[in-house]
Amino acid sequence: MTFAHDTAAALGLAADLVNTEPGRAAGSDGLPDVAALEVFLDEHQVIPRPVSGPGDLDAVRDARARLAAVWEQAGDPAALAGTVNGLLEQSDARPWLTDHDGSWHLHVTRPDAPPARRLSALAAFAFGAMVRLGETGRLRRCLAPDCAAVLVDLSRNRSRLYCDTGNCGNRQHAAAYRARKAERGAG
Repeated sequence: MTFAHDTAAALGLAADLVNTEPGRAAGSDGLPDVAALEVFLDEHQVIPRPVSGPGDLDAVRDARARLAAVWEQAGDPAALAGTVNGLLEQSDARPWLTDHDGSWHLHVTRPDAPPARRLSALAAFAFGAMVRLGETGRLRRCLAPDCAAVLVDLSRNRSRLYCDTGNCGNRQHAAAYRARKAERGAG
């Protein structure tokens, strides 16, 4: 299953936001201040938008916690649908079409909506697509034993096991290689 570009981008944004929680990927809060929030929003091309302030940072951190619950419910589409509906309601999502240089896009909030509402609405629409398509099994946790990050497996064969917040996949593959090499040497 191939997701639309905007859906895939929103799913990645949601996972990246959840992974900024303390103890997930880097250990410390990935959104320590308003400047870090602005960088995060720029990196995920959340534009246009008003300049963020301290209240926005607090609201985004609250939204981050609500989005983390989605991964907890990935195996229960009915519960996940309830969470998605709550996100849509809390975000005050109001879809509208806009033309970007001859290419039509569906926006889920007004451009002047606060960041927490925009992020929640974007994620909720993307999660809603996953529920509708029966693809909630693509919401996963990194399998590296020392990582608590979440991920969205958008690979064609649903084979992604590790997050991209660090080198989890490389570390696990190297450890497996060393274990095989040691086993061969001992045998």
